[in-house]
Amino acid sequence: SLSMLVTIALVTAIGVVGLDLSWGAAILLAAIVAPTDPVLASDVQVLEANDRDRLRFSLSAEGGLNDGAAFPFVMLGLGLLGLHDLGVAGRRWLALDVVWAIAGGLIIGAALGALVGRLVIHLRTLHKLSVGLDEFLALGLIALAYGMALLCNTYGFLAVLAAGIALQRANQHIDVAASEAPPKITLASQGTSERMATDAKYATAYMMQEVRDFNDQLERIAEVAVVLIVGAMLYYIDIDLSTVMFVALMLLVVRPVSVWLGLLGAPVSRDQRLLISWFGIRGIGSIYYLMFAVNRGVPDAIAHQLVGLTLALVATSIVVHGISVTPLMNLYVRRKARDSRRPRS
Repeated sequence: SLSMLVTIALVTAIGVVGLDLSWGAAILLAAIVAPTDPVLASDVQVLEANDRDRLRFSLSAEGGLNDGAAFPFVMLGLGLLGLHDLGVAGRRWLALDVVWAIAGGLIIGAALGALVGRLVIHLRTLHKLSVGLDEFLALGLIALAYGMALLCNTYGFLAVLAAGIALQRANQHIDVAASEAPPKITLASQGTSERMATDAKYATAYMMQEVRDFNDQLERIAEVAVVLIVGAMLYYIDIDLSTVMFVALMLLVVRPVSVWLGLLGAPVSRDQRLLISWFGIRGIGSIYYLMFAVNRGVPDAIAHQLVGLTLALVATSIVVHGISVTPLMNLYVRRKARDSRRPRS
């Protein structure tokens, strides 16, 4: 959260001083490019439910949380441009767009995730109903949480994140504290899918494994879609010196500084700090915010500039982070394994 706020502050300053944007346009640009998105570099995501690696956990959690937490600043930028009602002295923005929209989104998502998870497990273990089609369970929960959040004027991204976490924790019957990682449920070792899905001991673990496997496939599809969309839109933007400088500042200055401040006092290694600083990956969240702002009636001149800066940053991130993620993560794993074998004094 602190890193996101620092990023927004630094980008706002760059927008006002370096890009000659108004305060509203600069804050809007900062909110658009602040969210990170590890989906576009799957090697940095959490590998499994019990993955406790601080690097992967930090990047995955950051990408999930700041996609929604940056939304109030999108609304603030739109308000300063005269496209959203901020209220007297910003009180409406603070009460509705910050407090209620964030807290409400998390509450709605968590409640729906827990309710759906408990209902499905109840139906399966006691009545042998609602078995299979876990892919539709995942899609249905995403749509339900996102739709309910929007109906209640809260943030859908945060609702979906909270729903997924709540679903993961609903009716956990496996004692994960007894070992570092619960056994992977497979059909070969535990019998048929229907038997596993309706077994009171393994029903939750089986359901979550199926949902996670489907989510992995869905992320791959989303990754391809984002790359295609960004590539198609690049034809319509102008890449000038200010755009190149903005992208370079984002990757080489803004991200490292924001991470350094955000991790002050955190128990992370030097390698983890450096890699978190580098993998400030931009993707789906930035595209979503950009299109949201454009559809709210941002003036054409400002919209054109925002589109150019955002797409240039996302495209550059896809290329440089996509190329560097595998070798850097492989090096990180080797160094971590080597350090763990060293005797401690």
